[in-house]
Amino acid sequence: MLHYAVVFFIIALIAAAFGFGGIASGAVGIAKVLFVLFLVLAVLSLIFGRRR
Repeated sequence: MLHYAVVFFIIALIAAAFGFGGIASGAVGIAKVLFVLFLVLAVLSLIFGRRR
């Protein structure tokens, strides 16, 4: 999941460099959501992994 966040961030950087503002902002939004989802799942994995 972190890989997809990085990929969308790179897409946003390339789109911003070529002047596609709408595509860049959309890709940044997707990257932010995926990164937050990755963080939540990583924390949950750490919490529930230590219980056993």
